[in-house]
Amino acid sequence: MALFKPKYITFDCYGTLTRFRMSDLARETFGDRVAADNMEQFTKDFASYRMDEVLGAWKPYQDVVKNAIRRTVKRWNIEYNDAEAQKFYDAVPTWGPHPDVPEGLAKVAKEIPLVILSNASNDQIQSNVDKLGAPFHRVYTAQMAQAYKPRLPAFEYMLDNLGCGPEDILHVSSSLRYDLMAADDLGIRNKVFVNRGHGPSNPAYNYTEIQDIGGLAGVVGL
Repeated sequence: MALFKPKYITFDCYGTLTRFRMSDLARETFGDRVAADNMEQFTKDFASYRMDEVLGAWKPYQDVVKNAIRRTVKRWNIEYNDAEAQKFYDAVPTWGPHPDVPEGLAKVAKEIPLVILSNASNDQIQSNVDKLGAPFHRVYTAQMAQAYKPRLPAFEYMLDNLGCGPEDILHVSSSLRYDLMAADDLGIRNKVFVNRGHGPSNPAYNYTEIQDIGGLAGVVGL
């Protein structure tokens, strides 16, 4: 991607900026019921069900998390415990950023307004944003949009509220499936993939790849 100074830099939050610890928590919670050599598959199944839960009509993120856990443990013949599942939802606002995030954001925040579009509920997200160490112009949630990423209405809600078009933003994410594939479908040409090892990359989606948020300033020529 040629140097491009956008009107806004828009970000996925969980996983890209905030260290998303759902798999870590699953290992801690179910380590006494899932054999160590099966845990990688267990966490992969959990991630797959979380993705599936956000593809339909909007529902509260608490339901997304609990339904994903319910479906995962059913697949593994483990009894579902609602109080145990609630701990996953309650943990989300306690999670802080990846180590590279505060300094990396600070480099660009002085020059370009930063925006978050997150698959979060309104009562969770601000706690995570406060830990990022940089000012954000706007924070949009799936609850506000009444749609989760990767559904296009989530992105359309953000663009409508920013009063700009797909050509005006640079979207940054560590996930192709939740963010960058949908962004490409919507005509967001300028995209950055933060390769945190969450999933496979695919250069066919026309993004610039960086290893951490420290590389973002160079993408926009700062």
